[in-house]
Amino acid sequence: MAETEPGTTDAGIRIRTATAADLDAVMALEQAAFPASAWERATMQAEIASEWGRYLIAVDGDGRALGYAGLRAVGVEGDVQTIAVAEVARGRGIGRALLAELLAEAGRRGVRELFLEVRADNEVARGLYASVGFEEIGVRPRYYQPEDVDAIVMKQTERA
Repeated sequence: MAETEPGTTDAGIRIRTATAADLDAVMALEQAAFPASAWERATMQAEIASEWGRYLIAVDGDGRALGYAGLRAVGVEGDVQTIAVAEVARGRGIGRALLAELLAEAGRRGVRELFLEVRADNEVARGLYASVGFEEIGVRPRYYQPEDVDAIVMKQTERA
């Protein structure tokens, strides 16, 4: 399957497929966004390299990483694995642009049921997901550790 490159957002941010060369930048964003529950480096490395999904990175004109996102797609089911945007770049539509490309990728891969987990205390992310058709379908109590925060399970109900 040929990889498509999403291009540049209205804010001048380029979104492209993440590669192994982006691992340090992705891990820096991961650790800043999720300090207590960041993924291990080896886990992220395996995710970026996996044929079962696609990871994206958003960079500015100087090549600085401002966000990343990941999709895992197996057959007709998929999961938005993660989305993170650097604190200094939030509110500029980068998370929405990353999510839009993940949704497009899910469509290209034939995903019919798309799921995600989001922190119960992250109202901004929950609102973003709801705005593109995700509905809350359940709760995973105490999912995020060590913070002891529930995860809200969401499903996009109107997939093409």
